[in-house]
Amino acid sequence: MTLVIVAAFLLLIATTVLHYEVLGGLNAALPQLRIPNRAKLLVVMFAAFFVHAIEITLYGLVFYAISRWLDAGAISSGGGSLLASCMFFSAETFTALGFVDITPAGAVRLLVGVEGLNGLLLIGWSASFTYLAMERFWNAGIQSRQLPAADLP
Repeated sequence: MTLVIVAAFLLLIATTVLHYEVLGGLNAALPQLRIPNRAKLLVVMFAAFFVHAIEITLYGLVFYAISRWLDAGAISSGGGSLLASCMFFSAETFTALGFVDITPAGAVRLLVGVEGLNGLLLIGWSASFTYLAMERFWNAGIQSRQLPAADLP
């Protein structure tokens, strides 16, 4: 159980710092990009998807390590390889989709709960960042197309 608690704590730190760095980098880099504002929003969406995929992979690899080499629980295989099952299970858990055909057993269940909460928070963070980016760049695009009041007839 101690191993799972340490893994959960380290994953929380790693995923939160990773998310912070990616969103902070986007926030700093987007205004300098010489692409249309709509394309900047696509950059935000793809970056958010990419960082979430990395975070899901980190959890999936830890599930795999726990199930394969450590005696701290197991993730039942859904018929495919254990690694594929762990990755699928991680995606289900991170996105709060819920699991049906793959179930955790043992101490690893604590990590499952932590991943669900962590995923919910990180997805919410991405959603709020995306909203702010949309507001920022859509408003900038609209304002740049409007004529100043002094130029109106």
